[in-house]
Amino acid sequence: MRISGTQDARRGAATPHAATKTFEQIYDEYSDFVWRNARRLGVPPSGAEDVVQDVFIVVQRRLADFDGRTAIQAWIFGILMRVVRHYRRSYQRKDARCVSIEQDGAYNDISMMEARSPSEQAESAERIRLLETLLGQLDEPKRTLLVLSELEGWTLREIAEYQGSNTNTVYSRLRVAKRAFDDLLRRWHAEKGETP
Repeated sequence: MRISGTQDARRGAATPHAATKTFEQIYDEYSDFVWRNARRLGVPPSGAEDVVQDVFIVVQRRLADFDGRTAIQAWIFGILMRVVRHYRRSYQRKDARCVSIEQDGAYNDISMMEARSPSEQAESAERIRLLETLLGQLDEPKRTLLVLSELEGWTLREIAEYQGSNTNTVYSRLRVAKRAFDDLLRRWHAEKGETP
């Protein structure tokens, strides 16, 4: 995968057990993570806030049941995946669908953009739009693997634990996902008449 995304330095495995944190602390620590990944999973900005709210309603209801066997970030990501699936089904029932980033406006991380020149900001925004457009063309399992591995920086072991799989299987599936992404990127460059 040749397009870099933002990686969150705060890792779920490095945080204390959720039972030692208040809901407010968990919300403060993970709300950006949930919003960012809702967008990466194809939810338009107009729906991302609703998805974040729905995720944290579930987190608040189920926090007492969280046993700490997995990292809290992985637990929250699992909830996010279920909420996004529900969001998509609801959208489809209304004869609508998640719109592309190009139609709904670019996702910009303001804190990252502030220190850059206007041309760097424009280039970065274009790269983010391209990344999210290409991710949106992948099926959900491939997109999820790439988001967790390449954008969130999860290790193969963390992904395997989250998916209830083994690291060899995750490695193999990740290779296939990267190849599919690279194929989409090459096709995009060919359509633009550019050399990657």
